[in-house]
Amino acid sequence: MSVDAPEAQAAPQAPKDRPAGIGLIGWLRWGWRQLTSMRTALVLLFLVALGTVPGSFLPQRGLAPEKVATFFDRHKTLAPWLDRLSLFNVFSAPWFAAIYILLFISLAGCVLPRTKHHFSQLRSRPPKAPRNLRRLPEAASYETAAAPDEVLAEARKILKERRFRLDAYDDAVAAEKGYLRETGNLVFHLALLVLLFAVGSGTALGYKGNVLVTEGEGFSNTLTSYDAFKGGRSFNASKLPPFTVWLDSFSANYLTSGPNRGQPTKFAAKVRYQAGLKSPVTSYDLQVNHPLVVDGARVYLLGHGYAPRFTVRDGKGQVAFQGTVPFLPSEESTFTSEGVIKVPDAQPDQLGIVGYFWPTAVPNQQGKVVSAFPAAWNPQVALYVFKGDLGLSNGAPQSVYKLDTAKLKPIVMGNQTKPLAIGQTLTLPGGAGSVTFDGYKQWISVQVNHDPGRVPALSAGIIAIMGIVTSFLVRRRRVWVRAKAADGGRTVVEVGGLTLGGATPDFDAIVERLKKAAPEEPPNTDEE
Repeated sequence: MSVDAPEAQAAPQAPKDRPAGIGLIGWLRWGWRQLTSMRTALVLLFLVALGTVPGSFLPQRGLAPEKVATFFDRHKTLAPWLDRLSLFNVFSAPWFAAIYILLFISLAGCVLPRTKHHFSQLRSRPPKAPRNLRRLPEAASYETAAAPDEVLAEARKILKERRFRLDAYDDAVAAEKGYLRETGNLVFHLALLVLLFAVGSGTALGYKGNVLVTEGEGFSNTLTSYDAFKGGRSFNASKLPPFTVWLDSFSANYLTSGPNRGQPTKFAAKVRYQAGLKSPVTSYDLQVNHPLVVDGARVYLLGHGYAPRFTVRDGKGQVAFQGTVPFLPSEESTFTSEGVIKVPDAQPDQLGIVGYFWPTAVPNQQGKVVSAFPAAWNPQVALYVFKGDLGLSNGAPQSVYKLDTAKLKPIVMGNQTKPLAIGQTLTLPGGAGSVTFDGYKQWISVQVNHDPGRVPALSAGIIAIMGIVTSFLVRRRRVWVRAKAADGGRTVVEVGGLTLGGATPDFDAIVERLKKAAPEEPPNTDEE
């Protein structure tokens, strides 16, 4: 018996090549296209606007370091978490800088190629007339006795008068204008790019310094004079201009009646300044939104408060401290303020004093003293006095607005004693000395700001507004006029118009002028 041979099996096919993918270069190109798209630029612009929100309702260290300290005192749990997110230094935060730089790169990659393409379009010819002009949104057709060349010549004349860019083809005239719309749009984005660069460069090259100045005192434009100072990444401290500012007096006006009683109406600081060692001393009325400009820097009035004056005598009767101490407002509406006096030279024990100042002290319904008005109509202070070791000898930095009571013993509690009026003295128990409330002065907080990118940023902002307004007012328009010979010696004229974003405002006027310029009947050439 014979056995059939098995059927020959088909030869296995070679496996198809798998896709290799786009590779590293492809992914980089894809990422660049995504980053430089207008959609990404809009998202980044929204993130920049969103990132500035915390800076508008949270105090910033660069503007008001004393308010940041007060916020930490009132929100001991929340404030450290917000600080970890750099929300008290929003405009210097790494995450804000990252968004800002990405927005700059995105706009540059989006706008610069568009600008190059736009300039190439400005040099190009207007497009040829479509085959069927009657299908355009605006179209007109009529017959005339004029020859086609005469119609096209008249069309060129009319369109040139209306500032159209012209080009002639075999049987048609193409006209175009409105490139100023795209020009305005590009100017807006380029100005926005310059604005971002100006703000960034101004931040890198400029500086900000905050200082608290009491009446009768002053400060020089040096690093050691500032309570808080922040220079840009490229800032050179050796180039600080050597000017000096003195505060002679400060006055504040408040509403004394009505529902807005206590609201400020005017803050004014009488200052003197000297631009250099050989420059004359000049007076200036420093007010909110009216900064002093000196040596390219601007001195802004930010805030104000009270600085009570004390004389502290120790247990041996010696004057251990005499001077004014700035108190920080704890209630902005009434300027109830608090401050700290540290007397390390007192004998036999060092003294630490926490004081509360009421500009207009009155008792409330519970009998507690409060301030009824922000002006100093009845100034009083309450003092909490401690003795012991202030902890200044170990070299650890301490805030002048806080008192560490870990190694101190309380000897006077202000809530158990009568507040002091001007001229009154508190005698400390146990022969520890005395504290006299001598009066008060006022202080102001100022910010010295030097921003070399301010003027370029302002100019770029104005140009950006002009560009966006231009792009809204101008519309891109195209008009075609075709003239063809017809039977009977007449000419068929077709006119088409196309406007991006609406109707062509002068289309009907162009058609009417073309009709009026053409004779209704052909000329009579018969010989008499």
